[in-house]
Amino acid sequence: MNNILELKNIDKIYGTDIKTQVLYDINLSFEQGSFNSIIGQSGSGKSTLLNIIGTLDKPTSGEVLIDNNNVGNMSNNKLAAIRNRMIGFVFQFHYLLPEFTALENVLMPYEIKGGKITKEIVKKAEEYLSLVGLDNVKNNLATKMSGGQQQRTAIARALINEPKIILADEPTGNLDSDSTENIYELLRKINQEIGTTFIIITHDRKIAEKTDRIIEIKDGRINLDIRK
Repeated sequence: MNNILELKNIDKIYGTDIKTQVLYDINLSFEQGSFNSIIGQSGSGKSTLLNIIGTLDKPTSGEVLIDNNNVGNMSNNKLAAIRNRMIGFVFQFHYLLPEFTALENVLMPYEIKGGKITKEIVKKAEEYLSLVGLDNVKNNLATKMSGGQQQRTAIARALINEPKIILADEPTGNLDSDSTENIYELLRKINQEIGTTFIIITHDRKIAEKTDRIIEIKDGRINLDIRK
């Protein structure tokens, strides 16, 4: 299976006068369609790694290749374009716009990239809402949905541009245990049915054990890399 993402010799250092190194010589590759987790304690460097993977931050040294494209020397506009086309984000907090419905929130990334809202794209958004089990609340305002429903909407929103990679940063951190289980079953379903590559950041080893690969970051280095 082809690698959709490769990280080569990634270092990250913050500061100029007083330098703090957060990542040390990270080498990782992720196969298209794989279901992965990255775990680590607070301050381990996992969120910095996620930001670099998602092109939200740049490494101090090393290379990031997304779908065989080296993103290191890309302009901000090109980075934004590849991020919008290739990567979907699901965060701990859903960041839905409260004045919009679930359907309107799902359509937002498509509008941001300049797409025209046609009947076909609305139908696709409705299909993703159906996939995440929200047929009956698609016209509800974000404020009129439960926490679990809001997070499901955020997942559908991440899918609308058909990204090859979804980065999920503690996606169930604000949910109860039942909702957490449901969300992870949903992520696995999307992975199996659509073939989207998932990289899930979590501090919860029980959640990580549901994935096919567990990467542990400790003090900015890869401490474990277990494939099941």
